[in-house]
Amino acid sequence: MPSLPHRYGRWVLILGPVILILLILQFIHADFGSKITQDVIEPSTGLTIDTHNETDPITKTNHAPSSCPTDTGMDSVLIVVKTGITEAQDKVPVHLRTTLRCVPHKIIVSDFEEDIGGIRTQDVFLNVSDTLKQNNQDFALYNRARAGGHTALTSQDHTKVANGPSGMSDNPGWKLDKWKFLPMIHSARRAKPDAKWFVFLEADTYPIWPNLLLWLAHFNHEERLYLGNQMQIGSTLFAHGGSGFVLSHAAVHAVADFHKSHIDEWDDITDQEWAGDCVLGRALSATGIGLTWSWPHVTTQSVWEQDMFHEAFAKTPWCFAPFTFHHMTPADVDRFWEFEQQWFADTNSNVLTYSDIFRNLIRPTLADHLDNWDNFASAGDDREDYKGPKTPTSFAACADYCAADPECIQYRLTADLRCTTSNAVLRGKPQPGTQSGTMLWRVDAALERMEQCEKVMWVTS
Repeated sequence: MPSLPHRYGRWVLILGPVILILLILQFIHADFGSKITQDVIEPSTGLTIDTHNETDPITKTNHAPSSCPTDTGMDSVLIVVKTGITEAQDKVPVHLRTTLRCVPHKIIVSDFEEDIGGIRTQDVFLNVSDTLKQNNQDFALYNRARAGGHTALTSQDHTKVANGPSGMSDNPGWKLDKWKFLPMIHSARRAKPDAKWFVFLEADTYPIWPNLLLWLAHFNHEERLYLGNQMQIGSTLFAHGGSGFVLSHAAVHAVADFHKSHIDEWDDITDQEWAGDCVLGRALSATGIGLTWSWPHVTTQSVWEQDMFHEAFAKTPWCFAPFTFHHMTPADVDRFWEFEQQWFADTNSNVLTYSDIFRNLIRPTLADHLDNWDNFASAGDDREDYKGPKTPTSFAACADYCAADPECIQYRLTADLRCTTSNAVLRGKPQPGTQSGTMLWRVDAALERMEQCEKVMWVTS
């Protein structure tokens, strides 16, 4: 066998291993390259779902616009996001890269001034009486945070407590939150006094801006308007803060002027109340501004918990256009943002109705059986005349019980072996120990009975 000249021998020794390494790297890239750029998230629409896997891993597709449109109609709107030191760093960043990214006028009011994603939060209590802040125990968290920042927080500050009839009275952040509502009206007016509309949201509220603008087009910002999800404490009707609410230009200026002239009186009222959104509702009422009942545009539920088929407050959500969903986690926000962006990019529609959401987001992710999942099927389970199977029971027995009831669509077996059923259709959320089932053929039969929504419904008065 002929041999290479000696002067080439050392190059074979050097280049041989190099070529071998390059070939190995090329093989790895060819075999696995399509996987290393994937990001696993919760289920998305338009993609294949494994209906027997409750974790629903899905490849994420980015539908976010590369640049912000310049003429969206949002220039006359100020968005006010209310948050606090115990949650802001966890809940606000996702909005800054999604729902708030292209909003031209926005402020984030908090009980602590800090940088979040390049935006500085505003201390909503900056102009509140120092005497009040020093002497009222509700401001204990605020005073500790101002002195020591995040390092001053205690485990109790982060403790999740049950939301009872009077809110979360054992939570320091909750007790402080009620004081934010009236001061943030002044913060909003200072930020953009010429705004036509002031929209107030919380950090776990998801907004759909195209729907908002179409809804507000039915109103006159020069009228004193207060739009929100109707709640009542005693004789006071008010807009639920977590659902999000809207005040017109005229309303913001009127209530800000009124409060400015009666600060001490309203500090006393706030001290006696337990809900800040109720305090604001009382102040607006005292100013002569009543609430426009706005459900189902604004809701207390997340998109996974909203019954879209059935009537409430004399309205069926199906053909209405939702503006907000509440109790949305950062993962929920990311998930719904992807869906919303895909919807408006792939359709010729400028509006997104409950019908669209159910058909294209909820229905594709329903499954006949999911372990460690709660679909919130609970209709009638707390009534004294409850006729469900006696505990202990089994998931199969619960399914049989639902199948025997023509009105039953969903059922679940809780960790303590209680079978509950419902005629609503909800996506639900993970819950260890709970099994959930859906009669999918009844879902589709119910869909056949629902209208096609040739006309979008709006609350206009």
